[in-house]
Amino acid sequence: MQDYIVFGNGYLEPVRGVLGNTLALRHAMARYTRRGLVDGDYWWVPGVKDATQLAPGVVHLAMPDVNQELYGVPEYLSALQAALLNEAATLFRRRYYLNGSHAGYILYATGDIDVKDTDAIKAAMKASKGPGNFRNMFVHAPNGKDGSIKIIPIAEVGAKDEFLGIKNATQADVMAAHRVPPQLLGIVPAQGSAFGNPKDATAMFFELEIEPIQAAFLEVNDRLGQEVIRFRPRTVSA
Repeated sequence: MQDYIVFGNGYLEPVRGVLGNTLALRHAMARYTRRGLVDGDYWWVPGVKDATQLAPGVVHLAMPDVNQELYGVPEYLSALQAALLNEAATLFRRRYYLNGSHAGYILYATGDIDVKDTDAIKAAMKASKGPGNFRNMFVHAPNGKDGSIKIIPIAEVGAKDEFLGIKNATQADVMAAHRVPPQLLGIVPAQGSAFGNPKDATAMFFELEIEPIQAAFLEVNDRLGQEVIRFRPRTVSA
């Protein structure tokens, strides 16, 4: 079932007895299973040159694709770009804190400050920088006015807002593609909001998402002419 959901393809290789009857179904990993040139032939290809033909009668479960009928396409493919953007935002944010190659803030001083004091401030700022912290910048403009010492942050506020916006937007896209209620994923609702009753969400998710997957696997029984897959009925707690 994991191959079917992740790759959009699931393969079951029959294990035949001496009389030709099916004794068992062996899972063939979708990552290394390929269709042959002849219809009904399937090959196990773990490497470029290594290829072993699977036993005849392989059952291939495939998600639909509008462009071809050889392989299935997973349903979450439409949200792949959102997931990659989420990853890129996280990696950028992490490097933003680790690289220390930009200024964290500018200490802007326009007052009449002694040179020894400015050197001491520079030394203190330089010494306060630890591994992975932001680099800071000191600017001295003599003959300034009252309130002339200012701390000006650089990029942090804007980057933070952009990061949170990307994370929230991509999270919504990924959840919509998988059609999983957020309360079943352990996501904490935003302040002042709620997700609703988890039992109702579970029942809806089972009816709309789990049962169609079970129906796809029950097709194996029709193809083989015998019951080899059976699901236990869902029990609802009071």
